[in-house]
Amino acid sequence: MQSSNTANMIFPVQTLISYISHSMTLLPGTVIFTGTPEGVGMAREPQVFLQPGDTINVEIEGIGVLSNPVINQ
Repeated sequence: MQSSNTANMIFPVQTLISYISHSMTLLPGTVIFTGTPEGVGMAREPQVFLQPGDTINVEIEGIGVLSNPVINQ
């Protein structure tokens, strides 16, 4: 339901890394969470939430796609 990429971020990735690295050491494997693009389900009318059977796909260009099914536990 949401689709975006780093080109649409307010600040470029390089700027975020520089800013964060001034206050902490970034080690290999560090993950920087930047939030979510517009269109979150809770803000929609009517609200839309993940349901069992849905699939979440996250793609990093040049690396691949991480795909996770939503299951009911």
